[in-house]
Amino acid sequence: MVETLSIAVIGDPGVGKTSIIRQFLYNDFTEVYTPTNSRYVYRPSVILNGNMFDLKIMEVPPISSFPASTSQEWLDLRCHGVRTASAYILVYDICCMESFEYIKMIRQQIVDNRASSSGEAPILVVGSKRDLQRQRFTSRRAVSLLVKKTWKCGYIECSAKYNWHITLLFKELLASAVARGLKHNHSSIRLQGALHRNRCSIM
Repeated sequence: MVETLSIAVIGDPGVGKTSIIRQFLYNDFTEVYTPTNSRYVYRPSVILNGNMFDLKIMEVPPISSFPASTSQEWLDLRCHGVRTASAYILVYDICCMESFEYIKMIRQQIVDNRASSSGEAPILVVGSKRDLQRQRFTSRRAVSLLVKKTWKCGYIECSAKYNWHITLLFKELLASAVARGLKHNHSSIRLQGALHRNRCSIM
């Protein structure tokens, strides 16, 4: 039976959530910025060591806070399914401190308010726009230490524009999800490809 893993992608406006997802799924990137105003769901499939997983990637528009209860989640259409997601990708712009403060707040709220019956879910913090490295607000090392040592989350930087570390970030997240018992443990994790409704993309 194919297992479904839901992934919530959350971040401030303009950090590159859509670009990361579209680069992963379609090898596509555009310089034109289109705000994410409503929740959008992508449903690709991936193969991990010969096992297929259906992914439900939820692109979440900017929310003022992580839903503290199931009723709050369902009152806001943007938040449907967020509390019970299998994993989280928190995206910030390495050139914008405000976007980092936003995901810092959201991460703490996930820890405090996530549905306890859903168990612990991996959180991957993603620094986007690595191609603008010279404009970053602080060093990669400083952020990496905070996220990994204090927050106990995964950390990776990427560039959707140049398709750098895009596949790797999804591989890292899925490896964490598998290791936490969503599927039986593997000695090694290999992301073979993303299978789409109309095409197959080998990575």
